[in-house]
This record gives sequence, structure tokens and C-alpha cells, in this order.
Amino acid sequence: MKFSEKQIDRYSRQMILPGFGRKGQRKLSEAKVFIMGAGGLGSPAALYLAAAGVGTMGLADSDRVELHNLQRQILRRTCDVGLPKVESGKRTLEFLNPDVKVQTYGERITSANIREIIREYDLVLEGSDNFPPRFLVNDACYFERKTLIFCIPR
Repeated sequence: MKFSEKQIDRYSRQMILPGFGRKGQRKLSEAKVFIMGAGGLGSPAALYLAAAGVGTMGLADSDRVELHNLQRQILRRTCDVGLPKVESGKRTLEFLNPDVKVQTYGERITSANIREIIREYDLVLEGSDNFPPRFLVNDACYFERKTLIFCIPR
């Protein structure tokens, strides 16, 4: 992959890091990350990954944006109230960085669909706010041999 002048300018601060360079940026731009939960935990992670230049993100959340989400779910704006969280998230991420491709999963993630969905991703980030989805994602990642990162609130 050859970087455009705009991409070099956009990612220059991380490309000058010792040991990272163009090779590291290329790896980021080719990476595929699945984010389970686009709320208070998944939102900041998705924004930082998009800003860094991760090439493809899968965003899964079956909820809609509510007004009370706005104080902590930073992927959202007031005009997003009522929209599916994945759609408002996709719009925000693609607006932030047009290089990122965002695949949305607005349906509920279950044992019937999780393994097929995560199969195409390199890394899974779990940012849901309750235990059943965390166990589901953990099991699926184990069986699909995917790296799993848990976002844990403090």
C-alpha cells in the first residue's frame, strides 16, 4: 500500500515513532477490528482506532441513541437521538477519518451469529455493559482463535 500525501500528513506523528514507521501504519491500515458494544466503553475505543487509521471496523450494538447516552457515549450528538447506535457511530467514524471502513451490525449478537461475524476480523474489542455478551464473545474468540480485549469500566 502506498500512502497519499494526505495520509502521510494525517498519520505523521505515529509514523515518526521509532519502531513504528510506515510499516506499522500499513499494518494498522490493513487491520480489521470488531467492536462489541458502541456505548460508553466502545465509543472512545472506536474513535481512537479510527483516528489512528485502523482500516476496517465492525461496530455491533442493537440499541438506539437516547438523550441520556450523550453525556458518556462520545460517538453521538444530539441530532442522533432515535437513530440506531451503529448508524450514528458509522457516520461519526467515517466523518472523522474517511480512510476507515465501518461495517455495522445492528442486530442482537447471539451464539447463532457471533462466530461467523468475528471470523473476518483480526481482533475483537468487547465493550458491552453486562456479563452475558462478555461470556458470549469470550467463548466465540476462544473457538475462532481471535485476540480479545475487554474494556472494563473503573
